Amino acid sequence: MNSKGLAPIWARITIDGRRAECSTKKYILPEHWDAEKGEAKTQCPDAKVINDYLLNLKSEINKRYNILLTTMEYVSAEDVKENLKGDKVKIKTFFEVYDEFKKFHEKRMEKKELSPGRFKRLEITYGKCEKFISYQYRKTDLPLDQVQHPFIVQFHHYLVTEDNLGNNTAMKHAKDLKQVLEYATTMRYLVANPLRAFRCKTKKVKRTYLDQAELDRLASVQFSTERLEQVRDCFLFSCYSGYAFSDAKALTPESISIGIDGGKWILRDRQKTDNAENVPLLPQALQIIEKYKDHPYCLSKNRLLPIKSNVHYNEYLKEVADLASINKRLTTHVARHTFATTICITNGVPIETVKELLAHDDIRTTQIYAEAVPVKVSADMKTLRKKIAGKGARQNAKTGTK
Repeated sequence: MNSKGLAPIWARITIDGRRAECSTKKYILPEHWDAEKGEAKTQCPDAKVINDYLLNLKSEINKRYNILLTTMEYVSAEDVKENLKGDKVKIKTFFEVYDEFKKFHEKRMEKKELSPGRFKRLEITYGKCEKFISYQYRKTDLPLDQVQHPFIVQFHHYLVTEDNLGNNTAMKHAKDLKQVLEYATTMRYLVANPLRAFRCKTKKVKRTYLDQAELDRLASVQFSTERLEQVRDCFLFSCYSGYAFSDAKALTPESISIGIDGGKWILRDRQKTDNAENVPLLPQALQIIEKYKDHPYCLSKNRLLPIKSNVHYNEYLKEVADLASINKRLTTHVARHTFATTICITNGVPIETVKELLAHDDIRTTQIYAEAVPVKVSADMKTLRKKIAGKGARQNAKTGTK
């Protein structure tokens, strides 16, 4: 009690059963205090002023607690009390957390728990976030608690409209962004991931591939330059092996071994996923390897094929397609789609086997490549007709009908 008979009002902060108390610097007559409600009674002349102040103080305590959670693994009642007394706490920024996130995954990559390609995409997303924040907020960074749901919506819109990315590519970067905030939540820098409700919806994309007639035409075309012939051969190798550009480029004579069937196989891990991609070599692929075994580039670099750079590879493929009268845009990915669709699925190779040949983690990824092509549908239906006709003939024989 003070000299006027007023009692001090104390604020009590309780976290996990532990308490800390601090003065509100407000006083009241004991008979004007409602202990059950924790507020001044209506007969108190200053009831509205006191109650509004206490309500704001309660809100400030909750705010300080949440801010402390962004920088501390555990927040005690005493921590909140000290912060209320005026000690400032540094709120982590978005890029501070992203840098920490990258370092975490860089260590995973060093332990081969993450592929270099996946880590590279995290770095690319980082750069796109820098450009977006500069464009949208005219800043170089943001406090972490300002990255809310509208941020990722605007980020995706920016990637599609300003960065001219396709929806599916933009969604991959949005997914990376969600993972950064999930990491922040796991590390207790945030109470919850504010981006969790954003759905990364991709659109079905029609995959381009070559049919067998186009493959044969491509193989038979004659070129006037060695450069285009080499590009055509390397492309065909991927069509008959399923190897992506980076993996085909890295193949060496040591990559070839004798497989379980006694034939020649390529036994190695994919650069993108570190999954084993063991492929029995088809005759067409073996012929191309044999063709270049004594090529100067292959001998000097210890490579199976004269694949030098991806900088102009797709440009050269456009020339190759024109000369072979193929009205499709050839890229390094088209060869892989062709292997999955025309070489494997169309010829009856089970989807489970195609998954292993392509070194996919999930069969759903394989199913994207292995769409039902008309030739395969026609062949399957022809087989079905024969089976149904055979059953009908046997049934007629049993009943004696013609």
